[in-house]
Amino acid sequence: MAPMWTPERHDRIISLLHQRQRLTTDAFALELGVSKETVRRDLIELESNGKLKRMHGGAVPCGLPAESLAEASYLERARLHKEEKRAIAHAAAALIEPGSACFIDAGSSTHALAQALLGNKGLHVITNSIDVAKTLTASPDIEVHLLGGTLQTDVPATSGESTVSEIARFHVDYALISPTALSPEHGALDYAWHEASVARAMLAHARHNIMLANGKKLGQGSRVQICATAAIDSLVTDSQAEPALLERLRRAGIKRIISAAV
Repeated sequence: MAPMWTPERHDRIISLLHQRQRLTTDAFALELGVSKETVRRDLIELESNGKLKRMHGGAVPCGLPAESLAEASYLERARLHKEEKRAIAHAAAALIEPGSACFIDAGSSTHALAQALLGNKGLHVITNSIDVAKTLTASPDIEVHLLGGTLQTDVPATSGESTVSEIARFHVDYALISPTALSPEHGALDYAWHEASVARAMLAHARHNIMLANGKKLGQGSRVQICATAAIDSLVTDSQAEPALLERLRRAGIKRIISAAV
């Protein structure tokens, strides 16, 4: 990709925002072929000119709160923060005792977790994620139950009333959940109601819950609450998460926080 002059980058940034409504700094950097530092400088200048609104980790169009905007696509989320997700996945997998029964919800972080769990023998995994199920069936030592329900078009997963009802048939050791956002004030959040409903049902039928959230998700907002912050047993995040924010999450009631080295 040929280098863009600053005005060209600014035009492209505004065009991307109009198309997708919300982008992260990492996504802009990938699209433009420049460093994240360059993107941050561009966003600061564009915000000062009233062209966009910066938010933690990215930008949104002016006048629209991040909570009201469409979540980035699953494919876009899957290609971002890969190193952080791998580190989080391995740290979370280390918490799961062999022979345990687990719920795992759908998301790019939990797909990375499934890859990290392949060496864990005797697991019984119940999931609504097609990617998680496909990955784990590669191991003869892991029993996989794919929940039925309505197949979603964006995230390769099932959801709906039948999915939630089926979850209630199980009582497991761990629920491993990847929320859209996690804040001290509002707890774990999802953008879509059907995704939050599945996650809530999993939490209700597990002895211990573990949230997987990279540092960019912390302190952010979204539309639908999964659970209050004080209801979270363990948070696994990456070592780049802001220490002050982690301390606020501890004070809000999260019982254990693990920062995985990237």
